[in-house]
Order: sequence, then structure tokens, then C-alpha cells
Amino acid sequence: MDAHSDSDRGHLQSFPLRPIYNTTTTTSNCSALPAYPVLVENPTSPTSSDTNVAAPSFASTEAPTRVFPSSDTSHAYDHTHTDYEAKHNLAVDSRGPMMSKAPLLIRSSPGFGTGSYGAAPVHPDIKDSDSDSGSGSPSRRVSTESYRARRRHSLDVGHLTTCRASTSSLSQRRKSQSEEIGGSTVAGGVEGRFSISERPLTNDLVADPKSDASSIGDEDNSDVANEASDQDPPDNSPYAQVRASVSPTDNTSLSINTPRMWTLSTLFSILGSSTNLFFSLRYPSVSITPVIALLLVHPLGLLWDYLLKRPDDPPEEFVDGVRIDRQASLNGSAARKERSRAGRLRLWLAQGSWNEKEHSCVYVSSNVSFGFAFATDVIVEQTQFYKQDVGIVYQLLLTLSTQILGYTFAGLARRFLVRPAGMIWPGTLMSAAMFTTLHKEENKPANGWRISRWKFFFIIWIAGFAFYFLPGLLMPALSYFNVITWFAPDNVVVANLFGVVSGLGLFPLTFDWAQIAYIGSPLLTPFWAAMNVIGGLVIVMWIIAPIAYYSNVFYSSYMPILSASVFDNTGKIYDVSKILTKDFVFDREAYSNYSRVFLPITYVLSYGLQFAGLASLLTHTTCWHGKDIYVQWKRSLKEVEEESRPAYQPLQSEIDRTTPNGDRPSIAMSSSTYDNILSNEDVHNRLMRRYKDAPITWYLLTFITMSAIGIFVVEYYPIHLPWYGLLLALGICAVLFIPIGIVMAVTNQHSSIYLICQLICGAVFPGRPVANMVFVTYGYISSAQGIKFAADLKLGHYMKIPPRLLFLVQMSATIVSSVTQILVLNWMFRNVPGICTPQAINGFTCPIARVHFNGSILWGVVGPAEFFGPNATYRVLVWCFAIGALAPIPLWLYGRNKRTSIVRKINLPVLFGSLSWIPPATGLNFSVWAVVCYIFNCLIKNRASAWWAKYTMTLSAALDSGLAFGIVIVFFCFIYPGWMDNFSWWGTDVYRNGCDWQACSYNTVPNGSRFGPDTW
Repeated sequence: MDAHSDSDRGHLQSFPLRPIYNTTTTTSNCSALPAYPVLVENPTSPTSSDTNVAAPSFASTEAPTRVFPSSDTSHAYDHTHTDYEAKHNLAVDSRGPMMSKAPLLIRSSPGFGTGSYGAAPVHPDIKDSDSDSGSGSPSRRVSTESYRARRRHSLDVGHLTTCRASTSSLSQRRKSQSEEIGGSTVAGGVEGRFSISERPLTNDLVADPKSDASSIGDEDNSDVANEASDQDPPDNSPYAQVRASVSPTDNTSLSINTPRMWTLSTLFSILGSSTNLFFSLRYPSVSITPVIALLLVHPLGLLWDYLLKRPDDPPEEFVDGVRIDRQASLNGSAARKERSRAGRLRLWLAQGSWNEKEHSCVYVSSNVSFGFAFATDVIVEQTQFYKQDVGIVYQLLLTLSTQILGYTFAGLARRFLVRPAGMIWPGTLMSAAMFTTLHKEENKPANGWRISRWKFFFIIWIAGFAFYFLPGLLMPALSYFNVITWFAPDNVVVANLFGVVSGLGLFPLTFDWAQIAYIGSPLLTPFWAAMNVIGGLVIVMWIIAPIAYYSNVFYSSYMPILSASVFDNTGKIYDVSKILTKDFVFDREAYSNYSRVFLPITYVLSYGLQFAGLASLLTHTTCWHGKDIYVQWKRSLKEVEEESRPAYQPLQSEIDRTTPNGDRPSIAMSSSTYDNILSNEDVHNRLMRRYKDAPITWYLLTFITMSAIGIFVVEYYPIHLPWYGLLLALGICAVLFIPIGIVMAVTNQHSSIYLICQLICGAVFPGRPVANMVFVTYGYISSAQGIKFAADLKLGHYMKIPPRLLFLVQMSATIVSSVTQILVLNWMFRNVPGICTPQAINGFTCPIARVHFNGSILWGVVGPAEFFGPNATYRVLVWCFAIGALAPIPLWLYGRNKRTSIVRKINLPVLFGSLSWIPPATGLNFSVWAVVCYIFNCLIKNRASAWWAKYTMTLSAALDSGLAFGIVIVFFCFIYPGWMDNFSWWGTDVYRNGCDWQACSYNTVPNGSRFGPDTW
């Protein structure tokens, strides 16, 4: 099979190159290992497989390596040794790589998708590499029989150990990295649950989140100081965080395209997408993150191998992740007749062994499917709020087209966002480190705790599931713990300040993990980011909001202080049906006779913060990362210009040697050197070029097909959005996609275009609420999904997943999850009484859809002119754009040269943007979230860092999944059958007896009168 895609053939030269062979001259512990996979009798014991095996080189030009299992020992290849080398273009490195002892630079990220701003030095406890080195064991010749016996043993236990291109120093750094970092990125605002799904990423080992050490080049003087004793490998990534998390090798013998991978991917796509959609219509809720899939699928993969594999199974060979059935071709039909049909089925199901590449594919499928589709929110708004009758065909076409269009932008932007080494995508690094950690099966003591992660996970999972029956079923007062209002239930001020439903939540206490983790798990959020969030909460929501509310600013005291609804001038919830025609178009005369739209004070402040956050994100990124982004942009453009140059060069001279045992290597490793640290590509890009790339025509056909479906949807159905409106939405996405992607890839900040799309559509197509929702869906979700897909392409890039297979995995998971969510949504419409109303059972009030519905009223029905035009009530909010744009500049000017200044920790995009969760979130969701974050990510992290590093991510995943399972069981087994209809006592009623639950306003409107201006 060719080592390069067809597009590369015209630029490549074929030379007979030599495979990697063993040597005892290097100090690496792995120096004398055979070149085929290292197979050990005890697969759980430590091996020396984390060091480099390389032949001496006599030139500076390098070529990538292509690896196959030995044909001499396991599979009778027909071609000769020289033909094999010429066909697969084998080459080797010139030096054994060593990692720098300079502090690792780990990009941190806040928990709300507004990203990291700098890097943090990490000082792992690393011994001197000289003290670790020892003489390698002598190389051994391995006979065909012994090799096959060991191979069968390896497949039986499901463990394949391979040599990795790093020294013991790199091994310890990667181990330290995987154990000491953890975190999550959660997109700001209510759109976070369906845009950028929560993913593990490098956490806040942060002394300074805007450290100058975050320079893209990673050019630290300490690297030079240690160069003599511990150099970076010449072909590895120039970025310390990438080197610490991702192996610079590719084991091409691993299985990927197997029934096990497809079954688990489909299973988790169905379970995750349906569960998250189910929870998205509930308050309080929980989001099932892909981290849970990453953890839970691993024992299932091992169980699959344990149940289906046998010691006498024939050996297997995989090329590009696909099984090559050479044994059957050699033995003909005789081998098949020896086994029954059930035996052949078992062998087919038992292909390969569970490994990190299959694990990565399942995680990618979970990542693209776990976030509920934004189109389902549009369907909820149309059916439940606008009372439109939409058929199942419309629902499927809208959902599929909006979910899949993002692939086009991700695929067409691969040259800019995926291939350059500078596009590191910090959010993918922890995932890559977790794969390594899980498949090593390590269990080191942590502050005296010796329990394994798995046992810890299941204990917490069972405890969390069992405990949820208290706040979720038997005593809901533990969830809505507005205990202070119990002593004065009818006092409006007490309810405003200490309430947890319509109040500011000044008493941060609840016993329900669903309330604590509603805006994202606090265990996976960096503490410095949480402090920015809580700072914004205190200043804006706990100080400014009460002052403005009791001063009746914007007539706010006639409404609840906090609510997800909008109101008319009588203090009642706005009835949008009164200002729409029968065709769902804005009726100006009816609007003039009814009322202006009025917002609660927290809603007003939330919009102002979103305006300021959007502007501050651009300014903040320009100030702190503008130079880095400019460098990466130039590098990406230069790579596009240099696509015509030969991708790889063979070694100019090389000794004609073979491995002592005649085996050929099983690890593909690039051997190119860097002219400087900002060179165009790294080892991962060169290793990936051996795989056939997904043709650009696949993405173009996807775009044409999905755009045609979208045009059919907007023209055929009563949406009132012309076909050129759809193209305008896609055009906005296309123009902003690469800049947004570069910012995300470099800084881990996601710049949402949700509000931009709403405002543009409201200005171009005023008075069309459904058109506004659909416009936003095609514009915003194409961008958000595309960024998510690009991140997954980068993860596949790091894990060496063949691009064509990754395309199929992503596409299949998206289709499966879209169909699943439509089916679950329609089932809920028919079977959940009172859904999307305040009277809905078990809290299925559709809070997120309600917020988006309000947005469609504001920007789609009434339009931006009514809010920001002359004499408009909320015109002053326009100034928030200017405030947000200018505010980061003085902070940057003061803190850019003061590394220890606390000003450097002030992150205005996080401070402004995170509070856009209010509404539907309440003050309680933020305050108790911050308290838990402080306990774990400050106190425990500083006092028991080993325990924190080992168990925090596992604890979060166990609490989230245990809660999710508890909610499902409580609803379907107790509430839905009606068994709890007559269950009532003090613990089920006390929190609803008062103004907090009833959302009382401070001032009331007398009957027959109204507040606000007389004309509008």
C-alpha cells in the first residue's frame, strides 16, 4: 500500500531505504529492543518501551518511517526485502531524542469557553536522565514459532507494548502531565450545551495565566542551558505541552476499523445524545460530557476482548487500522471450514485488540454527538411556544443539515486549523494524555490513597446515584435549599436576595449535584477562572443588580429580579401571539396596541455583559495573543504556498544494515529536523501524511448536499427566510470561521457568533421570528459545530487516526445522534405532561428553549431598532460594546511587564461572558459552584496535589454519570408512572410556599394600569 495519498505522488521520490535496526550505543533503556512490537509475559509490568530505537544517520535530510510487522516471522510476504523498502519508503532518525528539562508550559483554560490567556510553568519531579540510563539488554533473534506464541499471548490479554520515541525524561514528563492536569471547556452562555461540548483539557497549574512563557515559540533560555545533557528530539513538536501529552510515534499495527469500535461508538452516540437532549428540557439539569464516555468505554473495550478472544486465535495484521486477512489467503478455504459459523462470527467480532486509537474514535464520536442539536431547540420553540405544527420530515432535514454543514468548514480549513504545528488546540491535549494514562493501567499511591481510579469511580457513582433519591424524589427541598426564605416566605426582599428560584442566591448551599454542576462541573474548572466568574457575579449580580432593581431602573421593580421570561407593561409574561399574524409575521399595529417588551434587571445586565464580553474578547485576544496569532496566520499561509514542495526527503546516506533478527519495525517515526522552533510542520503532521487524506471533494459534496437541503427547508416550509438569507448566514460563518478557529486553536477561546447572527437577521429580515431562529441555527451552529469538528480532527491528528476513517466516524455519529434526538424529542412531546410550561412534571420546563424563544421575540419579532433605536428603553446597552472593547487595554498596559501582578489574572472575557448563563441559571448555581471549585481546585489541590491529580477528573465523571442515571431512574420508574402523585410532606412543599417560588415583584401594577412609556 502506498505510503502517501495520491495527491502527494507527483512530488515524491522513491528510494530503497533501510529499516530501523537495534544498537547498543545509545544510553536509552530501550536501545536494544527488537524492532517489532515488544511483547512481554506480564503485560502489566513496567517495560522500557518509552525510549527511542533508531539507527545512526549520516545526513541531515530525513524521511518518515512506515512500519509493518515482520513478514519474516508472522506473515509470509511474497515480495523481497528491497522491494518492501522501496514500496514503503522506510527511513530512520539520526539521533536518540531527549526532552528538555525546562519547565513545561501548559495552557490553561477557564471553564466557560473563553479560553486560556497564557501558559503556566509546570515543574514535574524529574530525575536526571543520566541516572536513569543503563545498559540495554542484548537483542535476541526470535523464531517464527516463539514470536507467534508471544503474539497470541499479547492478543489474549489485550496488551501491546510498543517502543515510543522519547527518553526516560520524556516518559516521566508525559506521565507527570497526564497526572497533574485536568479541566474542561464550557462555552459561555446558554448555547454552551450544544456548541462546544465539555472536554478535558489542560487545567490551571497556573501561577500566571498570562505568563510571557506562553509565547508560541516556547523559546526558553532554560532549554539552551540544558541542551547538552537533555535535548529535544529533532523531529518532535516544538511545543512543550504537546510533547508532554502526545507521543511522537505512530504504531501502524494497531486495529481501528473494527466491529468493537463501531459498536461502542454507536452505543455511546445513542446514549449520550438522547440523555443530553432529555436533560436539556429540564431544570435543574446535568450535562453528560464526553469525558464520561472516555472513562466508561475503556472497561467495556477490555470486557469485549476478555469475552471474545481465545489463546488459539490466528495472528492478525492491520494496515491503516484495517485488518489484512493474509492468513485466510494462505490457507484457503480449509482454515474456514475448521471453524463453525459461530466461531467465524466470534473471530470477526474479536478483531484486533482494544487500544488507544479505537478509544480515540469512540471519544470523537461521543464528542460530536453528546451536545444536543440546536435545531431541536428551534423545534421546541416552534411547537411549544409559537404553536406551529411541524412534521417529522422537516425536523430531520433541519437537524441533519445544520449539524453536518459544519464539516464543510472544518474540512476546507484543515490547512489552517489542523495541519500547522502551531495550531495546538489545548483542549485536545488532556484527552490524548488520558488515553496514554488509561492504557498504561497505572495505579500509583496518592497522598496515601491506593484505591484505583476504577474502584473510586464506581464507589462514587453508586453513592451519587443512591443519594440523588433524597433531593430528586423524597425531599426536593434539599435541592431548592432556600432555607432563609422559610422563616419569612412572603417577604419579597428576602426572596429577592436569598431565593434560589427567582432570587440572587446569596446563601450558597444545596445538596443536589444537578444544581452545583448546572453551568459546568466545578471540579474541572481552573480556580483562577472561577474567581473571575465569581468576581463578576458579586459585582454585577449581587451589587449592581439589587441597586438598579430597587431604584426601578428600566421599570425593573415591576418584574421579578431574576426570571427567564420577558414581560409586558402590566407585569405579566409577554404574550407574543398578540403581535403576530396568522403567518407568524410581526404585526406592527397589534404591537402598538399591546405593549413594549420589558426585561428583568438580571436579563438586562446579562445582555450588556454579553455585548461587553464579545468586544472584550477581541481586544483581549489582540493584546495578549495578537502577535502569536499573526505568526500562526503567516505560518499557515506559508504552508499553503509550499504544498507543492516534496513532503519528505530520503536520507542522503545510510549504512545498509538490517535488524539482527531480520524483523522490520512496528513503530513509524518521522526523522525530520527543525531549522528553528517555528518551522512549518512537526512530527505529527509528517506521520499523518502516510495516510490517505479525506478528499476535498467529500467536503464540497457535503456542503452542496446540505445547502440544497437547507434551501429546500427554508423555501418549502413557512419559515419566511429566503434562500439568499440562508446563504448570508453561511457567508457570515465562512468569513469568521478561520479567525475564530485560529483563536480557539491557539488560546482555547471560543468566540460565539450567536448574538451577531441574531442582530444581523433582525436588521435584514425584521419581524420574522422563525426566520431569525433558523438563520441563527445555520449561521451559528455551522460555526460552532465546525470548530468542534476541527478540534476532533486535531485529536485524530495527534492520535494518528486515518483521516478517511475519522471522517466516517464523525459523519456516522452525527447522523445517528441527530435521528436519535428527533425520536426522543417527539416521544417527550407526547408523553411528558405539561412539557415546557411552569406546570411540567419533574421540572421539564424547557428553560434553555425559553431563553432562545425570548431572544427570537427581541431580535426576530420586535427587532434591534425597537431596543437600540432613538427613544428605546435599552439604548444604553449599546455602550457596553465600547466598554468591553476598551476595558482590557489598561489592564494589558499595566500587567504586560509585571509577571507577578494580580492584574494579569483578571480575565475580562471570562468575567463578562460567563454570566450570560443568567438566565436560566440563578445566583445559587454560580455561588455554590464557586464554593465547590474553591474546595477542590484550591484547598485540596494545594494540600493534597497527588490526590487531586489522580481522582478529581474521575470524581467529576462519577458524580455526573451517577446523577444522570439517578434522574433517569427517578423519572421513568417513579414519577412518569404516577407513583408519586399523592406523595406529599413538609420536605416536598416548604420550598414552594413563598415569594421565591412564585417570583414576586417588588412593586405591583394596580389593576387596569400599566408602567412604562405611553407611546412606542
